Amino acid sequence: MIHYQITPKNLNSHLFSVALSFATQVGKTYHLSLPAWLPGSYMIRDFAKNITEISAYSSDQETTQPIEAVTLNKTDKQTWQLTATSANTTICYQIFAFDLSVRTAYLDSERGFFNGSSTFLQVQELPDERCQLTIALPQDLAAKASTPLNSWRVATGLTRAKGTDKYQLGDYIAKDYHELIDCPVAIGNFDAFEFVVEGVTHHLVFTSQHFGDRERLKADIAKLCQHHINLFGEAPFKEYWFITHLLGSGFGGLEHKNSTILQASRFDLPNPNRPDETSENYQTFLSLCSHEYFHAWNVCRIKPKEFIPYNLQHEVHTRQLWAYEGITSYYDDFSLFRSGLISFEDYLLQLSKTATRVYRGQGELKQSVSDSSFDTWTKFYQQGPDGVNNIVSYYTKGALIALWLDLTIREKSAGVYSLDTLMRELWIHFGRTNIGTGEEDFINIANILCNDDITADFQALLNNAQRVELAPLLKQVGIAFTARKFKKLNSLETTDNNAYAPYIGAQYSALPLGVKITQVIENAPAAQAGLAVNDILLAVNNIKVTEKSLQQLADHLPENTELTCHYFRDDQLMTSHLVFIDSPLAAIAITEVDRTLSEKWRCKN
Repeated sequence: MIHYQITPKNLNSHLFSVALSFATQVGKTYHLSLPAWLPGSYMIRDFAKNITEISAYSSDQETTQPIEAVTLNKTDKQTWQLTATSANTTICYQIFAFDLSVRTAYLDSERGFFNGSSTFLQVQELPDERCQLTIALPQDLAAKASTPLNSWRVATGLTRAKGTDKYQLGDYIAKDYHELIDCPVAIGNFDAFEFVVEGVTHHLVFTSQHFGDRERLKADIAKLCQHHINLFGEAPFKEYWFITHLLGSGFGGLEHKNSTILQASRFDLPNPNRPDETSENYQTFLSLCSHEYFHAWNVCRIKPKEFIPYNLQHEVHTRQLWAYEGITSYYDDFSLFRSGLISFEDYLLQLSKTATRVYRGQGELKQSVSDSSFDTWTKFYQQGPDGVNNIVSYYTKGALIALWLDLTIREKSAGVYSLDTLMRELWIHFGRTNIGTGEEDFINIANILCNDDITADFQALLNNAQRVELAPLLKQVGIAFTARKFKKLNSLETTDNNAYAPYIGAQYSALPLGVKITQVIENAPAAQAGLAVNDILLAVNNIKVTEKSLQQLADHLPENTELTCHYFRDDQLMTSHLVFIDSPLAAIAITEVDRTLSEKWRCKN
């Protein structure tokens, strides 16, 4: 067994101390490395850059105490090499932990967190060795913690060793290195509560102060979990952990086999003073929980053949992320409706926004979702300011393809089967068996369920840069798919009338002084004016710009009005001319027109 011990070393300097001890053969060479990326986040992260000190020692096998130094040579950006001089070797190193995202590690006086992929060196010669992790807190740091260290607890999906109780500091076990790094760990004086679905205990952990309604959180998230377990037919884990970092503002999630790390605003949670209200922010949080929980089946276990096994040392390309993120994105909001957490009208509004995100730019007409999946390492996770114009998201367009597939299967099977059926078949034949999928597997199962050959249409949607024609399919289930004008300048909402709706073709975020441009649609008025991403728009027609004032100005002027605008690009003040035109029909409204027909889609199969 390989033994790891992690201890906060300096809270204010954000340093974890890690010791790695393992049995060695004298004279044998061993290689130690950190992954370059972690599953679910497809970008090279180079976690090894956060190792600030590292050394190796021969050590006593029982106590793992260092005896004498062993030469440790770095062979590349993330790998070290040593030749053993005794029967046991210990590696001591420090990790700088100051990334409160869902991907890396963080430590301060309030809380700690780490993903094993950014924290624990792998002994490359022992990839299948069992691992024991000891989590300890030195009492000499007690005065520096914002809460007493003796109140700090542990939240993780790792198996508790004998003698270590739930939430307790102590020893945890992983069957191998890959399981070790698949179970992130939160430590601190967090809030934690539980609920049970189908005999599985689910833990809700919030790592910072919050004011949310705990009983409602348990009830609502339990409904989502029940929905997903029913869909796949079983829960593939003995317990599940929702671990949420709460901040002033934030959003994100990362899936693991029996847990997820989420990031949200502390005020995204349900307001206990308004028990009947589901705010837009709370709906977004529930959707995030739904998305990451669905991933426990779809990508954590059902996965592309290129990911079996994962090679975390360099990029691993697959053309199937449209299925693993797109199908999951289709189900995240749809499951909120199916679970009774939002109305069908609210669900269609969210689906409309998804379609609008795809339709408003030209990216989907330049890049296929298959290419988008393959190029995620450089074009999606590191997309430039031209993203909306030149690439397509395999999340959003993948969700539309999932909708197309669901409706197509329902139509051709006369309502006997649906995308639910396809997902269950994938689970049985690929998830349970740990056999990776290819594009052809999705197509073959769909053809069987449809009792028809839809290969050509399916492949065209995946491999061509073309629109997903949803209107005819939606019409058959009583839903209208309509292209409309944007209701406001900086919104995805639509207007249902033909009145003039001002448009400049840019998205922006509010700043204390002006607004910061975040997207510019090619050939739109903002682009014609020379505005670019990261410009700070200060004034239009000599009127100070705020998100509100810019909209008010646009609403009070006639179509095609040309106005002088002032903006900062970097530290230079620049001047141009901006024209307000009538909105193009680039916003999508998806609405119910026949309740009886819509039952064909809303029902579960």
